[in-house]
Amino acid sequence: MTIPLVVGVDGSEASLEAVDWAADEAARHGIPLHLLHAAAGEQEAFAVISTASARAREGAPAVRLSSEVSHEDAASALVDKGRNAFALVLGNRGLGNLSGMLLGSVSLAVAARADCPVVVVRGSAEHRAARFGSVVVGVEDGEGSGTAVDFAVREAQVRRCRLEAVHAWSAPSGACTTPQAPSWQLEAHRRPPAQVLDDALRRPAERYGDATVSRRLIEKPARQALLEAASTADLLVVGARRRLGHPGLQLGLVNHALLHHSPCPVAVVPQM
Repeated sequence: MTIPLVVGVDGSEASLEAVDWAADEAARHGIPLHLLHAAAGEQEAFAVISTASARAREGAPAVRLSSEVSHEDAASALVDKGRNAFALVLGNRGLGNLSGMLLGSVSLAVAARADCPVVVVRGSAEHRAARFGSVVVGVEDGEGSGTAVDFAVREAQVRRCRLEAVHAWSAPSGACTTPQAPSWQLEAHRRPPAQVLDDALRRPAERYGDATVSRRLIEKPARQALLEAASTADLLVVGARRRLGHPGLQLGLVNHALLHHSPCPVAVVPQM
């Protein structure tokens, strides 16, 4: 049985935008779509699920649709469901959030705790509707990006669009260097920037030989580089390491910034 794409719904406009995005995503991958609403009142829950179901059927009538009402708190219900899901899809803001908050507390909690990829649907209608023909993946030095790159390559393939792999790097002040051959003394555990991208893309290139991938080495902070790349993207994909000895993920400052400020939907993919 195919595992579903799960979308959290709470009746807010942001959650309905997440339903629109998730319905399109389920159709692309040919997988079921499951609506999950956490609520105390049955009458309210019926209205929320009915509205979200109608929206999903309108956007992707061929997708197999199911729904569920949970009486757990929303974050726990979604994290539980994510243990057997293709991905969790969430709006960037819920009904109960203060107007000044950039990201809902439930979305942030789920992104930090889930075992599967979490997509926070952000940005303008143009970005949410996949009109740019581009998926961007952030590649970091280390082992945290492998699963994210695989996820991004698959997304680019099903969308029939280009994939842009971005690695941001910085040289010591005053150093004269290139990303291929840095002239400064690298720390023992670090690799030249060009090698970071080469290593991250080697396995996906072997598995997905027909993927169109462009490589970008950008000498600036990762937050700035990825936000700029996302300005003309349909989806931004980043990886997250698991916490050693503790449940959940190390989102880090860069991922927090992207979840709060990205101009397009963001997928946080746990390292496997």
